[in-house]
Amino acid sequence: MSAPLSDEHNHFPGLSRIGALLADPGRAAMLWALMDGSARPAGELTMVAGLSPSAASAHLARLTEGGLLAVEVRGRHRYFRIASADIAASIEALANVAEASAPQRTTPRPARTVPVEMRYARTCYDHMAGELSVQLFERMLSHKLLTLHGSTLEATPEGAARLAAWGIDVAGQRSRRRRFACTCPDWSERRPHLGGALGAALLEAWSSHGWVERTDRPRILRITPGGHQHFNDFLTN
Repeated sequence: MSAPLSDEHNHFPGLSRIGALLADPGRAAMLWALMDGSARPAGELTMVAGLSPSAASAHLARLTEGGLLAVEVRGRHRYFRIASADIAASIEALANVAEASAPQRTTPRPARTVPVEMRYARTCYDHMAGELSVQLFERMLSHKLLTLHGSTLEATPEGAARLAAWGIDVAGQRSRRRRFACTCPDWSERRPHLGGALGAALLEAWSSHGWVERTDRPRILRITPGGHQHFNDFLTN
């Protein structure tokens, strides 16, 4: 069972504990490697973090006990994944804060220096992030397919029709236990993309249509020629 979300004085519930979990570079590397929504064995995460097996085991135990990771036992192996979509969105948001608050250099390094493949289209846990995702989300808002009220997003009747054309059952997505739709800060674009159940459903639908493909590089997505045509039509019409 994970520890209660509070510090020893019950000040700022959980923040000091979560901050301590994220403060170690090895643990941060493991978490970032899992931001593509995958479940990975301890040995692979050990290599990603550049740690000894014993040190990696201790770090993975802390992340699991702290509620940031979930573990699945498959035969003799244990596979670790981000515990929930909300935790993945929080990690992405913190990456955005870290990028925005980095000390200014003589020649500032903008977020645009992120490798172009990752900047354009990548996964953020189970939904799409990056330049294209931000553009698509902004178009949905400007075309009144989605409406934003504070932090709450809803699909309009026109939006529900467009989503249905993409193969998404809006009512079904609303009935899921997770949030229907939410903004998720994009650390490379510094503007939000679409997250939540709807964001995950869109990536699944676009993949099933053959517009988006996963690659052998973690998190990086490939937009197919058909996808480029479809998304360009949506963005320009």
